[in-house]
Amino acid sequence: MKPACDHYGGVADSSGSYELRPGVPSVETFRHLRAVAGLSDRSAEAVALALPGTWYGVVVHHDGEPIGMGRVIGDGGTAFQIVDICVHPDHQGQGLGKRVMAALTEELERRAPKTAYVSLIADGPAKFLYEKFGFTETAPASVGMARSL
Repeated sequence: MKPACDHYGGVADSSGSYELRPGVPSVETFRHLRAVAGLSDRSAEAVALALPGTWYGVVVHHDGEPIGMGRVIGDGGTAFQIVDICVHPDHQGQGLGKRVMAALTEELERRAPKTAYVSLIADGPAKFLYEKFGFTETAPASVGMARSL
């Protein structure tokens, strides 16, 4: 069954207990969701600087509480990156990560130039989810690299 639009402009499942809303979480919620999902923490100061720069984001709510999120960042024209995909462990395994990815990729397809480059870093088995949305490994032609400050 296709999810129905709710009154917030998001998508609720047929039971109404999960709702996907466009936007970004608060700094505190962002840090909490990353921590409980096993992602690395970021300082409150860094998150406060980052969230307003989100090109598009979604937050998953369960009974009004934020339990998942995902964002697209980038320059708005040539380069975009999907980041911060996470779902609280108590709610994993219900297709919520797939719903977050669907919302992000649909917005990219709708608004981003067709020549834009969209990247992401896949941790562990998350790569299987991302493959369902057309993402492929770039090696050996190119290799992702990172540096922490």
